[in-house]
Amino acid sequence: MTEANASIRILVVDDHPLVRAGLAGLIDDEADLEVVGEASTGEAAAAVARAVAPDVVLMDLRMPGIGGAEATIAVREAAPASRVLIVTSYDTDDEILSAIDAGASGYVLKSSPADEILEAVRRVAAGEVALAPTVAAKLLEQTRRSRARGHEPDGSDARRALSARETEVLRLVALGHSNAAIGRELFIGEATVKTHLAHIFEKLEVRDRTRAVTRAMELGLL
Repeated sequence: MTEANASIRILVVDDHPLVRAGLAGLIDDEADLEVVGEASTGEAAAAVARAVAPDVVLMDLRMPGIGGAEATIAVREAAPASRVLIVTSYDTDDEILSAIDAGASGYVLKSSPADEILEAVRRVAAGEVALAPTVAAKLLEQTRRSRARGHEPDGSDARRALSARETEVLRLVALGHSNAAIGRELFIGEATVKTHLAHIFEKLEVRDRTRAVTRAMELGLL
């Protein structure tokens, strides 16, 4: 969005017409949200995203042709400013990680309450992380299982590199806090929060908040 009062422009991608209609109806009831396009395949999603440049793309995972993870990569290449929110019925570990690795900014389930889906749309549009509670729990559990098997990645260098303040910021990001909320919690300005995030991204070798959280979980930093 380029203006503070502009609507969040949304592209809905799902191969089921009834699901697209349901999501569009949910969005149309919100004054600050607007559906600007629909697509039924991942291939079409990239073309529509290039044409309409949505703020947020609501992406299904399992579709004919390329799946949601591949489509996420294609959409981000076609419209780099667009953010992708996965909206799916599936929450296997592999699907969650593949979607986030592809560049998705959030992951919610179709069975989630309407308010939760709408909140996720707004968070993703604001550049925040939006993970359904069950999805976040699965990511944490996967990290615990990896440690128990003795396959914990070596996060010692990253752990030493992150300052105490950067670790605090990262924990609040994992909880879904906005930059403003993090600033209030830690009694620092938003500009300082952004500086800490830039340092975190550089040290963890990631490009966005979502991947920073998952990478930190993989390294045992959270």
